[in-house]
Amino acid sequence: MLQTRPTSTAAQMHPDERAARVQLAACYRIFALLGWTEMIYNHITLRLPGSVSGEEKHFLINPFGLHYNEVTASNLVKVNLAGDILDGSPHPINPAGYVLHSTIHGGIDGAHCVMHTHTTAGVAVASLASGLSQSNFYSAQLHDMVATHDFEGITIHAEEGPRVLASIGNKQAVILRNHGLLSWGQTLPQAFAVLWTLQRACEIQLATQSMGAPLPVPEAIAAKCTRDALQFDPKHGAGQDVFNALVRQIERIDASYKN
Repeated sequence: MLQTRPTSTAAQMHPDERAARVQLAACYRIFALLGWTEMIYNHITLRLPGSVSGEEKHFLINPFGLHYNEVTASNLVKVNLAGDILDGSPHPINPAGYVLHSTIHGGIDGAHCVMHTHTTAGVAVASLASGLSQSNFYSAQLHDMVATHDFEGITIHAEEGPRVLASIGNKQAVILRNHGLLSWGQTLPQAFAVLWTLQRACEIQLATQSMGAPLPVPEAIAAKCTRDALQFDPKHGAGQDVFNALVRQIERIDASYKN
């Protein structure tokens, strides 16, 4: 595992890989803009389309040691599910990120993008015995969409993988107990829309509980909210419009992510 194998040069890169790299690099800069960073840790990974990798599942991950503000299209690292570095990158990858993300990319067919954060609000709610409260506008939009996985320590042990997948099932919003938040999506914007909604739900819960007991949203109302929410649905863009708006902000601040 974690061997380096050179493949194509940048000049030979498939246009679909180039597009994926630019989109993912933009997302890292968006996370930095939103304050969803944890020094050099945590990860957003994106599976490359079949036009690039064929039947194999290759994905892009951030180079370990760089802040999200330093991630660019060219320094993202391409790996396979075995953890081999495929693009000759001089950068290492974080084993904790590789193990968790490769498990989900490899085990869930629709998981083309996986995002994981350690935000204060996310870890705080993940550390509550009661977990996420169905008590605000955002948690109500995640009715029956949130999975939980019990804490087993730092995610560097492959044997935890089957239990992670069993915990997640088909739910795209995941609370890793005592640890943080995770989302996966058929596209990067969809994964972002799910994570943003989960993050907002946690932030508002944290603020509410600092003042007193939350007012619960009835089950039937929450179910209706989730049915009426369109931001996760591919038929309605699945978060693409929101993601595009944030990319435009990044463009105005620093377009070097495309390098």
